[in-house]
Amino acid sequence: MIPLIRPYITGDAKRRVNEVLDSGFLTEGPVTRELETVVARYLGVAHCLAVTSCTTGLEMALRCLGVSDGDEVIVPDYTYPATASAVALVGATPVIVDVDPQTMVIDYDALEAAVTPATKAVIPVSLFGNPVDYDRLSTIKKKHGLFVIEDAACALGAEFKGRMVGACADISVFSCHPRKFVTTGEGGLVTTGNAEWAEWMLSFKHFGMGVHESRQCTSFDRIGTNLKLSNILAAVGLSQMDMVEELLDRRRQLAALYQEALKSLPGISLPTVTEGGLHSYQSFCVFVDERDRVMASMREKGVEVQIGTYSLHMHKAFNANDKVRLHGAMQGSRRAFEQCLTLPLFHEMTREELDTVVRLLAEEVG
Repeated sequence: MIPLIRPYITGDAKRRVNEVLDSGFLTEGPVTRELETVVARYLGVAHCLAVTSCTTGLEMALRCLGVSDGDEVIVPDYTYPATASAVALVGATPVIVDVDPQTMVIDYDALEAAVTPATKAVIPVSLFGNPVDYDRLSTIKKKHGLFVIEDAACALGAEFKGRMVGACADISVFSCHPRKFVTTGEGGLVTTGNAEWAEWMLSFKHFGMGVHESRQCTSFDRIGTNLKLSNILAAVGLSQMDMVEELLDRRRQLAALYQEALKSLPGISLPTVTEGGLHSYQSFCVFVDERDRVMASMREKGVEVQIGTYSLHMHKAFNANDKVRLHGAMQGSRRAFEQCLTLPLFHEMTREELDTVVRLLAEEVG
């Protein structure tokens, strides 16, 4: 089987984890803070907080900005359900809009058409590592007075006009799930340039503790919860961040090989990268007709391919929920869901494996 992805875990990661185990300090502590510092420096952002997942990070960001009952938050239809679920979990209304059929990121015209006086924020998704257009978002944000919380789950290392994803939105949230090329096993990273928000979130993720320079608890200033990322998981992430450029370069090399091999094949089309964007290629996707048939056949032949993600309006949690508002026909999203196919892409993938994927895909669609 040629896998969809295989985490690249080196001996250094094992060494770092063993050091944590030997230290006896297993919960969040100095190793986690080092990871936060390294990621913030890499992204060029003032503040980074490690949390239990991208989903809990999105929920924390919404709570930090005061999003709650009576508010609306606009999200794209073509995304993992967590994007919209986080909105519902804080008591707000997810307003689901269509995506651009070529980039698969949020349709900015559909976004703006869905704004109402109750709209407090938008959560665009830099899908598969393709960054959103922050210029368009900035214009809409200023015009309507919205917060932008970016679901950057798959977009570590992506850029827009020379700025790193994670340093462009009000708050950005990354995933460190094993399908991500920088992983901690489970976990997430939340970034912001706003010191007041960073302090609130730091307190919230530590049970509402007062934030002091020593990080010692002397008071509880708010109701909070436990979203801490352990030193054990952070140690894995630190080893990954040590080679983040190597990991990114390899993914982009493999993506370029795929693009060259697939660009002229009949029956296959490639998604468009956001103008001004630099894709991180967390996932490499193509559009094909009869996606489910192609996917099943390739799996039978030993290639682990997968759908892109989900079209939320097709699922009961969102289409039969009076606390969710669907806005528009979702034609772009449905096209993405029905035709998007994710191909294997991992650090140690060989040219022979890539050629095999291309050959079998060509046979299926030819």
